[in-house]
Amino acid sequence: MKARSILMLAFALACVGAYHQAVAAGATPIDPAKSTLTIHVMKSGFFSAFGHEHEISAPIRRGSFSEDALSVEVEVDSRNLRVDDKDISDKDRQEVQSRMLGPDVLDSEKLPDIRFRSTVVDRIGKDEWSVRGDLTLHGQTRPVTIKVQKAGGHYRGATEIKQKDFGITPTTIAGGAVKVKNEVKIEFDIVGK
Repeated sequence: MKARSILMLAFALACVGAYHQAVAAGATPIDPAKSTLTIHVMKSGFFSAFGHEHEISAPIRRGSFSEDALSVEVEVDSRNLRVDDKDISDKDRQEVQSRMLGPDVLDSEKLPDIRFRSTVVDRIGKDEWSVRGDLTLHGQTRPVTIKVQKAGGHYRGATEIKQKDFGITPTTIAGGAVKVKNEVKIEFDIVGK
C-alpha cells in the first residue's frame, strides 16, 4: 500500500510538472473563472415528454493552449460537475446529481479525472481550427474532433460524444420508457489568463 501511495504521488507530481512546463514553454493558461464547459444531455423514449433534458456545468480545473504550438489541454474534476436544470425541483435536481456522480454513471469518486489533450490542430480559416485529440472520461480514452472559433479573445466550440464509447450506460427509468440519449453535446467557451 505504501509503494502504491508513493507511485500515485510521483504520478501526480509528474502531471503538475508537465502542466507547468507547458505553460513555461509559451502556452497560455486557461482562466477557470472566466471559462465555461457545459454538457447537454437529451432525453428519448416513448414517454420522453415526462422526462427532463439536463444541462450540466463542468468547471475547468486547469488547462493551457497555444496558437503558436497548435496545442490545447483541459482538465476537469468530475466530482465538481453540477446539474443546472432550472425546470425541476431542488429535490429532483439533487437526485439527478447523485445518480450522475454515483457508481451507475460517472463513478466520480473512483474516476474523477476528465482530460482532453490535443494531438493534431489544423487551421481551417482565420481564427478557426479543427482540433483532434484524446478525451479521457470514466477511465477510458477515445479520440474526438472539435471545431474551434476565436472571437474577442474567446475560443468557442462544441462536440458530440457517445456515452457508451466511454463505458457509460445511459440512464433509463420506467423500464426504458424514459431514457437519456447515448449522444451528449459538450460546449465550451475558453478564455486565457
